[in-house]
Amino acid sequence: MAFTIRQLQFFVAVAEQGTVSGAAQNLSISQSSVTEAIKELESDLGVELFERHPRGLNITHKGHQFLRHATKILADVSDARRSFSSEQAVAGGRLQLGVTSLVAGYVLSDLLARYRRAYPGVEVSAIEDNGDYLEHLLVGGKLDIAVMVTSNLRDRTALQSEILEVSAYRLWIPLSHRLASADIIGISDIASEPLIMLTVDEIEENTGKLLSAIGARPHVAFRTRSVEAVRSLVATGAGVALLPDLVYRPWSLEGDRIESRDISGSLPVVQVGMVWRRGSSLPQSARDFIGLAQSQRMVRQRL
Repeated sequence: MAFTIRQLQFFVAVAEQGTVSGAAQNLSISQSSVTEAIKELESDLGVELFERHPRGLNITHKGHQFLRHATKILADVSDARRSFSSEQAVAGGRLQLGVTSLVAGYVLSDLLARYRRAYPGVEVSAIEDNGDYLEHLLVGGKLDIAVMVTSNLRDRTALQSEILEVSAYRLWIPLSHRLASADIIGISDIASEPLIMLTVDEIEENTGKLLSAIGARPHVAFRTRSVEAVRSLVATGAGVALLPDLVYRPWSLEGDRIESRDISGSLPVVQVGMVWRRGSSLPQSARDFIGLAQSQRMVRQRL
């Protein structure tokens, strides 16, 4: 029996929530329906998608591979439905986009691919830079829209923003770490741990604030602008990392497992959104991009 769209929706929800109960609550259905759908999906694929443990579920390597296919299938289905519910833009035009480093590969890539499929006649140009410079380009009219971290937006009087995704900070540790089996982890538990510090956007600033709040000075073992480098270093035991869940993946490029754990207490969140100049007359290409991003956000919220 071939898997269904509904099973894919349930699978993605469980992968995002980490528990069957959380997915069921998010989908407003019974836990038994979710459990049965996942079992049928695993049976159809012939692989184990999740590892079961007392605190919930961990997605397996095979599950992580299938998750990329599942999200693409659901996005394609959404695109197909949209093609019959709204008139597609066949005219040309230009769209000038900006993006910050943290979100370039985790938010914009899928969104931009969907936009190109929906509006093939539009010429798209995109640049990646830090948030301050993108704000400067937006205010100066050099960019139509930027997809960026908005929680540290500087010029809120001149710029308008709309949140696409909110991501909480979590602790990344290797599978063999002493905290891997802890029920509760506090900031004080990691104060003396060597940190792998990601230096893009606001990550280093927020991590420093977290540790200084308890009087601890960050013990930074390695600084890097590469998320993949963070994954490899954490997985091999070189240190731990505090990063938004947005960029978490359970495997390094070398195939080593990375665990992600909640930290008790009040942690900051990263807000990713679209930003454009307040009061500007946006071209149709930019308005279409905003509309597509809004529809994608609503699809994610329904999953």
